[in-house]
Amino acid sequence: MSGIYIHIPFCKQACHYCDFHFSISLRKKGELLNALAKELELRKDEFNNSTVETIYFGGGTPSLLNTKELQFLIDSVYENYEVSENPEITLEANPDDLSTKRIHDLTATPINRLSIGIQSFFESDLKLMNRAHNAEEAKACLEEATIYFDNISLDLIYGIPGASNEQWLKNIETALSFNVPHISSYALTVEPKTALASFIKKGLIENVDDEQAHDQFHLLKDKLEASGFVHYELSNFGKDGYFSKNNSAYWQGKSYLGIGPSAHSFNGKQRSWNVKNNSRYIKAIEKNELPLEIETLTQTDRYNEYIMTGLRTIWGVSLKKVENDFGVTFKDYLNAQSEIFINQHLLYIDDAHLRVTKKGQFLCDGIASELFKINLK
Repeated sequence: MSGIYIHIPFCKQACHYCDFHFSISLRKKGELLNALAKELELRKDEFNNSTVETIYFGGGTPSLLNTKELQFLIDSVYENYEVSENPEITLEANPDDLSTKRIHDLTATPINRLSIGIQSFFESDLKLMNRAHNAEEAKACLEEATIYFDNISLDLIYGIPGASNEQWLKNIETALSFNVPHISSYALTVEPKTALASFIKKGLIENVDDEQAHDQFHLLKDKLEASGFVHYELSNFGKDGYFSKNNSAYWQGKSYLGIGPSAHSFNGKQRSWNVKNNSRYIKAIEKNELPLEIETLTQTDRYNEYIMTGLRTIWGVSLKKVENDFGVTFKDYLNAQSEIFINQHLLYIDDAHLRVTKKGQFLCDGIASELFKINLK
C-alpha cells in the first residue's frame, strides 16, 4: 500500500470556491475522531498488510485538530498497519492556525511535512475567496514554519477575478522569498452550488477569465522553473528531493486508503468512497459497518485513468505500459488519437513515452479526454 489519507471534515468558515465535504460545526469532533480511529482498525487487512509509506491529513482544515488529537490518529495508524521507517506525514494547515506555539508543538509529533493553504498574499484576493486568514498571518506563519520545518509546501491560486498579471507575479515572488521547496498552484475553478458560482451568476463578482488564467499559468511555470523548481505535475512544482510522495503515488496509480467521510480509496482494480455525511458516517462505523460504495473499474476505466494522470506528470504515458497492461488495441488507439495533437505540437513522444509540450500543458486535461476509450470492455 502506498499511503493513508485521513479526511478531517471541519472548517472555521466556508471558502467561496470550495465544494469539498466539510462542516463548520465542531460539535461532533470527538465522535468523529473515534470513528476515524475505528475505521482504520476495521480496514487494516484491506491491502494485505502492505507497508504504509505516507500519511496525509487533508480536509476540510486538519489544522483545527490539536496536537494530541493528531497524535491519536497517527498512533491508530501505527497500531493497525506496518509503517515504513521514515514515512512522509503531511498536515494540511491554514495560516491562522499556525501560531508560533502551534508550530513548535507540531515539532513534537511525527508530522514532517506541512502543506499551507496560503492561496494569496493580497487582502483583496483573500476577501473575495472568504479565507479565514489575512495576508499578514500568511507571511508570519511562513516565517515561523520555515524555522522548524524543512519540508513545506504552500498553495497559491491563479486566475482570480480582478487580480492582474503584475499582482500574480508579486504573489509568486513573495512565495519564493520564504525559500519553501514545494509550491502547488491551481486555477480558480467555479464549481456548481458554491457561493462563488452564485455571486458570478448574480453579477456580484466577475467571471473567471480563461485567457488570464492561461497567461498566469505560464508566468508561474517560467518563474518557478527559473528558480530551480521542477514542474513535475500540472499543478505542482518541487525542488529535487521534495516532490510530494503522497500525491506522486496517486498519479502513478499506487494503492491508497481513504479514511473519513467522503474519502476515496483505490486498490488497483476498485475505487471506493465513503458517505459524505458526518452523522451517517459516525453511526455506521459505530455499528462496525463501512459506509462506502465500491466501483470495480473496467479495463477501459483503468486505461482512461492512466492517460489522465500520466499526461499531467513529467513521467508521461508509457506506450510500453499501455501495451503490456491493456493490449495492442489500446496502444494502437492511443497512437492514432494522439497524432493530431503531436502535429499541433501539444504532445510529443520521447523514449517511448507520450508527454505534453509546454504549449499543451494548460490544455492537458482536455487533451487527455480526447485520448480516452469509450464503451470498450
